[in-house]
Amino acid sequence: MRQLQLAVAGAGLIGRRHIELIQDSDRCRLAAIVDPGPGAAEVAETAHVPLYRSLGELFEKHRPDGVVLATPNQLHVDQALECIAARVPALIEKPVAHTLNEGERLLAASRNAGVPLLVGHHRAHSPVLAKAREIIQQGQLGKLVGVMGSAVFYKPDDYFDAAPWRRQAGGGPILINMVHEIGNLRSLCGEIVAVQALSSNATRGFPVEDTVAINLRFENGALGTFLLSDTAGSARSWEQTSRENSSYPSYDDEDCYVIAGDMGSLSVPTMRVKRYASMQDRSWWKPFETGVVEIDRADPLKRQLAHFCDVVAGIAQPLVTVYDGLQNLRITEAIANAARTGTVVDTGRASAIV
Repeated sequence: MRQLQLAVAGAGLIGRRHIELIQDSDRCRLAAIVDPGPGAAEVAETAHVPLYRSLGELFEKHRPDGVVLATPNQLHVDQALECIAARVPALIEKPVAHTLNEGERLLAASRNAGVPLLVGHHRAHSPVLAKAREIIQQGQLGKLVGVMGSAVFYKPDDYFDAAPWRRQAGGGPILINMVHEIGNLRSLCGEIVAVQALSSNATRGFPVEDTVAINLRFENGALGTFLLSDTAGSARSWEQTSRENSSYPSYDDEDCYVIAGDMGSLSVPTMRVKRYASMQDRSWWKPFETGVVEIDRADPLKRQLAHFCDVVAGIAQPLVTVYDGLQNLRITEAIANAARTGTVVDTGRASAIV
């Protein structure tokens, strides 16, 4: 099978990670780098590929099979539209857009374009998430009742020193970190139709929040609670429990989600299951049947690239669509609004959102 030729736009941290994955893959090869910045020339020289200053220049001189957009957020929509115009499939790093209006503009343009766009919510490609979703969809937990989730971790001082904007409004864990969790929760529990939140900056004292308590209502009637904090000495986060990114220490006795149905519960990512033996034996006086679901762990970014190759080759549809990316952004911004106003924010029924 011919190796697909992929270009990477953006030679920053995540762009270089995409470059490494492409170079390590048998399915594709790195065809070009697109970046007008001064440091990009060295990256392209090391990778032995041509460097272009813009997508327009790339498409004029070299037509790749696909493009990875690992550029600043505010460029995502315009560059995705360039890929549509050139009939080149794209993998758009999250978030899909820097504003809801821009995301809706891309969604409208992409609907009838016939050019596949994959949004880079890489956790969607996690084997852990896939197995948890399978258990829930098979009805092993019964009717879904609720989810208790957390993303509590500690960002060191140099994280804020390197980018002082992270101390200001918009630089906190709601808009930076929660979008990942919303993608996971929607995948596991369904669409979110209302949110409520309380935020605090009491620990660090920055103008931006450092801790948020969130309530969620799902379209299927299930409820959720979520604790988010970037100033907590805790390991109850996806990065520190899933064992999918070796850059983080991990703890195999911790979970970040507990999903409960009326027949049992699943803890993720330890994959511990507690179930009643039968509907007739459901009672807090009755013991559960317990077990641990075996899974093969793998790098979601590597699996995402393999999926993108399938999308480019026309043998798969994008697992994470522009609509999905926009919904993740919509719910995240609703949480920020709820925390700011102290109100319940109705995000609308998914079937009514265009």
